[in-house]
Amino acid sequence: MTLPVERSRSGRPITWLTVVGVLLLPVVMGALLVAALYNPAERLGNMTAAIVNDDKAVEIQGQLAPLGRQLTGGLVAGSDQIASNLDWTISNDEDAAEGLADGTYSAIVRIPENFSAAATSTAGTSPEQATIEVQTAPDGRIVDDAITAQITQAAATVFGTEVSKTYLENVLLGFTTLHDQLGDAASGAHEIADGADQAASGATTLATGADDLSAGVGQLASGAQGIADGAGALSSGANQLASGASTAASGLGTLAGSADTLAAGNRQLSDGLNTLAGSLPPGTAEAAGQLAASAPAITAGLAQASDDLSRLAAQCDPAATPDLCASLSDAAADADAALPGTTRFVTQAGQLAGGLSALPGALQALAASSAQLADGTSALAGGARQAADGVGALSSGAAQLATGASTLQGGAAQLATGAASAASGSAELATGADTLGTGVGQVASGTRTLADGLDTAVAQVPTYSDEQATSLATVVADPVAAEGVGTDLFGASAIPLLAMLVLWFGGLGSFVVLRAVSAHTLTSRRTSLLLTLRAFAPAALIGAAQGALVAVVVQIAASYDWADWSLFAALCVAAGIAFAAVNQALVALFGGAGRWIAAVVGALALATGVVSTVPSALTSAAGLLPTAPAYSAMLGALTSTGGVGAALVGMLVWSALALIATTLVVAQRRKVRASAVLTASAP
Repeated sequence: MTLPVERSRSGRPITWLTVVGVLLLPVVMGALLVAALYNPAERLGNMTAAIVNDDKAVEIQGQLAPLGRQLTGGLVAGSDQIASNLDWTISNDEDAAEGLADGTYSAIVRIPENFSAAATSTAGTSPEQATIEVQTAPDGRIVDDAITAQITQAAATVFGTEVSKTYLENVLLGFTTLHDQLGDAASGAHEIADGADQAASGATTLATGADDLSAGVGQLASGAQGIADGAGALSSGANQLASGASTAASGLGTLAGSADTLAAGNRQLSDGLNTLAGSLPPGTAEAAGQLAASAPAITAGLAQASDDLSRLAAQCDPAATPDLCASLSDAAADADAALPGTTRFVTQAGQLAGGLSALPGALQALAASSAQLADGTSALAGGARQAADGVGALSSGAAQLATGASTLQGGAAQLATGAASAASGSAELATGADTLGTGVGQVASGTRTLADGLDTAVAQVPTYSDEQATSLATVVADPVAAEGVGTDLFGASAIPLLAMLVLWFGGLGSFVVLRAVSAHTLTSRRTSLLLTLRAFAPAALIGAAQGALVAVVVQIAASYDWADWSLFAALCVAAGIAFAAVNQALVALFGGAGRWIAAVVGALALATGVVSTVPSALTSAAGLLPTAPAYSAMLGALTSTGGVGAALVGMLVWSALALIATTLVVAQRRKVRASAVLTASAP
């Protein structure tokens, strides 16, 4: 089935199949471009890359750190930060090189032998940067190098950030440990300073006490020397006491014997007197005279004996020999008690001698007195013996006292010598204690200065909890983050650029098939404008249909919001119509060269829309092309750039200018020179 549309450079009519072919040209081109280029980040698995891990693990504090293996696992399996992307294959150097050469692998990532050692070198004094090597195939695609480099760099950056985060976290927690340890050191220094102050005070007290001790020990030496002297005198006196006590004991023994003899005589006298009283023989007077004559001598002897006992009792020392002194006192008392009776006896004897008429009674009384005297004399003998025993014990004790006093004298002399030495040492101790007090005071001052410095250091060293250290390490390890950066290798402008290009080449394709200027221009009665519109109408319809179909393909691929897509679809339709008008004008003006110009326009639009590093001259030239407003309008519809209205006006201006140019060409072609008419009518 044919259509009333003129075919370019042929008289054959246009069929529906031709129209469908022209109509689907931008759709097919757009579908191919979108399918091949749109959102390539989701199809990175189609790229195969090899990982060669030559790293040797290291040990850190007894724990194995295989960082190369961890990075390999992160690339292959992905992580929380970066998902698995390329089709990674763990390989070796030989296999990777062969695969890169025969096209099996698009790239090789090689982890060197010292990767773990370098990555963990921050813990030492010679840090080294860890590196990984990336090699791509020489026959790889244009963007393969950029894709591989970007993914590997991202993985290395994330891994490096984790290493830095761990290092910084340990450093920050080390600050906390240092703060605590400095705090403990400061507290200890304060305690040392306090203790040093107390030690200095104690050293001063020690010096004072040592001075007092020196003085006291000097007095002790003097007193000990006095004790030694007194002990010598005591030893001498005790020896004399022992000698006198021995002599007194001997005299008391003799006195006891005499008293025993006297007691026996008194008893015999008493017995005799009793017998005499019973039978007084003749010559009693003479005996009485003799007795009267001897009475004074007996009385004097008894008084002398009593005086001797009293004198011994008075000379006795009760503190040294209490028993002897008591015995002597008792004997002296008995002698004193018996002396009056004896005196009476002698007096009576004299009286008896004076009066024999009363002799029997007197004899009996005298016998009784003599018996009493005998008892007293016996008691005197017992007391004298006890006194002798006590004085003997006194002599032995005095001898022991003399020996002990001599020993005391030697010990007191040694004590005096030692006390003198102790006094000298105490003086030296006082001097040393003064020096010690000064030194300890200096230690206290220095320690307090150290404690104050440590307090200042503690105040300046920060502390962090585990959560704070982790958070701060995360920020410091990656201090700058970029928001709004997409992960797609092609940005939001890819769809508008591709849609604009396919519609432009769709318009070009329309006028590869269709005529830009009707072949009946010269003979037609229609105006030039109507002839222009008649040739433009089918291309405009095809361009509108192309725009709608391209919008559908875009929606299928990208699934935009329906409001945004509706505006985008309307702009695609408008762009298809505008591009039809411009391409008609180019072909009308320049013929076949117009199609060449249209191809160059499309190439320039593509070149300036891919990357911003295009030279400014080309960018300025592209801004003047008819493709520029169409691209700006579509981009504004799908993004927040805006400017849709101005871009739409631009497309309308280009369409109007193109139709005017085509109309002028049509009008020009309707003019024929007279010579050409005459030549045509000649036979």
